[in-house]
Amino acid sequence: MKTQKRAQNLLPLWLILPTLIILFIVQVYPAMYTVWLSTQERGPAGWEFVGLDNFEHLITLNQFSESVGLTVVFLVCHVVLTMVGGFFTAFLLSRKIRFAGLFITLLFIPWVLSQIIVGFMFRLMVAPDYGIFTGFLMDPARFPPNGLSVLTAVPPKPWFGEFPFPPAPAMWLLILASTWRALPFVTLLILAAIQMVPVEVIESSRIDGANGWQVIRHIIIPLILPMLVVAIFNVILNGMNGVAVIFSLTGGGPGTATQIVSYLLYSIGWSRIQFGRAAALALIVAVVNWLLILGTLRFTRVQEGHDNG
Repeated sequence: MKTQKRAQNLLPLWLILPTLIILFIVQVYPAMYTVWLSTQERGPAGWEFVGLDNFEHLITLNQFSESVGLTVVFLVCHVVLTMVGGFFTAFLLSRKIRFAGLFITLLFIPWVLSQIIVGFMFRLMVAPDYGIFTGFLMDPARFPPNGLSVLTAVPPKPWFGEFPFPPAPAMWLLILASTWRALPFVTLLILAAIQMVPVEVIESSRIDGANGWQVIRHIIIPLILPMLVVAIFNVILNGMNGVAVIFSLTGGGPGTATQIVSYLLYSIGWSRIQFGRAAALALIVAVVNWLLILGTLRFTRVQEGHDNG
């Protein structure tokens, strides 16, 4: 009897064991190996333990501080453009316009494209010889003295010391490409939230004399704020960890003008073959990701507590 009861208690464990094994192979083991690799350096005799030297080297590396500044510029511009564009696109689609279903379907085309393809598409648009915007960009009258070559133009002089703002034209192109791809998903999230706003609340506000902007500012935005925060964190995570668009669009250039932290990680690991330092940088990025995820979860729990209260 005891043996049968013990077997029944162990049955759930046996049922989830295949999943646990897969999770260990694809997540736990790579994470543990990354932690180990971050304390190693490849020497003539093989791997050598160096402790925290890889982290110290990264922190003192000028290229790392530059990439952090570029990441901040990229994320701020990317998040602002994506959220503003996504909100107003969702607001228009929520107004029961004709062919709204068709517009939503077409809107999702950028989201289903791979990042590599999106990068190549935007690169071809500004290609020096045959890009569709080349004639406009290379006009000396608009961009003296010799026109604007987006992919090769150097960044202008920074406004704030060494902080890389304004960025190079290639960075603006990268921001536009990333925003174009992220816009559909953010629009869908916000559209779902807007459709959950009670119609009676909006109608009563209009009866009280509220105009369209007042309805958006004082009613819709406060009611969908939790979804907006989730969308913002989602855009930040995807933007900070994206490499493929940069790889196919700018390759981190010109120079290092579009080399944000995620691409610097790729460059250190695969271009310079410095896997120990790349692992150290990967851990730093992972910690930032975890903090963002925990912040999202904490905010949503607080909002649920307010709603239940």
